Amino acid sequence: MGRQGHPRARLRTDGHPLARGWDVCGGQIAGCHDPSPKYSHLLLLSAPSLPPRLLLRSSIVAAMAIEKEPGQKGVNWSNIAVGGIMNMVTTLGQPLEVLKTQMAANRSQSMFQAMQTIWSRGGVAGVYQGLIPWAWIEASTKGAVLLFTASEIESATSGWGLNPATAGLLGGMGGGVAQAYATMGFCTCMKTAEITRHKQAATGVKPPSTWAVFADIYRREGLAGINKGVNAVAVRQCTNWGSRMGFARLAENSIRKAQGKGEHEKLSAAEKIFSSSVGGALGTWNQPIEVVRVEMQSMSKSTSPNRPQKVNIVNTLSYIYKENGFKGLYRGVTPRIGLGIWQTVCMVSFADYVKAWLVHLLS
Repeated sequence: MGRQGHPRARLRTDGHPLARGWDVCGGQIAGCHDPSPKYSHLLLLSAPSLPPRLLLRSSIVAAMAIEKEPGQKGVNWSNIAVGGIMNMVTTLGQPLEVLKTQMAANRSQSMFQAMQTIWSRGGVAGVYQGLIPWAWIEASTKGAVLLFTASEIESATSGWGLNPATAGLLGGMGGGVAQAYATMGFCTCMKTAEITRHKQAATGVKPPSTWAVFADIYRREGLAGINKGVNAVAVRQCTNWGSRMGFARLAENSIRKAQGKGEHEKLSAAEKIFSSSVGGALGTWNQPIEVVRVEMQSMSKSTSPNRPQKVNIVNTLSYIYKENGFKGLYRGVTPRIGLGIWQTVCMVSFADYVKAWLVHLLS
């Protein structure tokens, strides 16, 4: 590799004579033309007398610089495990999910009224409605599908010469659609049903369990019933993760350009979290699709004669606009911004670090 024109991140040597002169150039050890993970050990093999502390740091820095995506070669199956684990972490934001869904389903309520209603359903238990088992099932499966699919698409498109923002956009869109149809349909439907169904405990009647509700919907409506609104979910997830990952990668790229860094030079943790926060916040532009999805899956009994009997994306969108106007299409957007930021930080920034750690661990 030539030494001109390459961004270079100098490894800290702490004055050790055998470590001077070692560079990581654009994700490769100086002198190496193959970004394969096996070359992340070149420093270790060639300088056996370096202190263990420096060896470990050097190996991790090299692994971070050559993480397999974007531009990876071959299928990275470990992303399935990373996605499942990291998306389980995002379920810590379930209170925001419940608040967002309550406001989208009951569009006449203020945020404070929505919080009061949620709390009346059992206090802390009400705040975490739908978490067990549906949110956990959904998170562990959809995260695996999302990260695996998005990473493969992002890597492939980067290899075609697309810029990181476009590659992130396409990866997020593909991952969002895949997770919606593969795992999210029935989980999202049941999670929404748990949050919006009438709670009978206040009238002295023991409410049915979540599994009883699931069985009742399946008995009455079959697979179509428990996957109600799945097309709206697919549109939401496609635009969700396409926007989140696209805007996050665009923000990362803008930071690199502003600081004069090369395309593959790593950002600080604060810079990556900031980029993901930008992506998560801007990704909520599609809130009308989320409100439509909630209305389609809601078990709240609407008294309006204008609500369509057989709902689809178009007639539900029209119904909400006629009933609540443009503002109604953005009910619940405030808690969703917080939720979007948290999910994007987990699935983009934190996931990048976990993937880099796995490259080091497995190589």
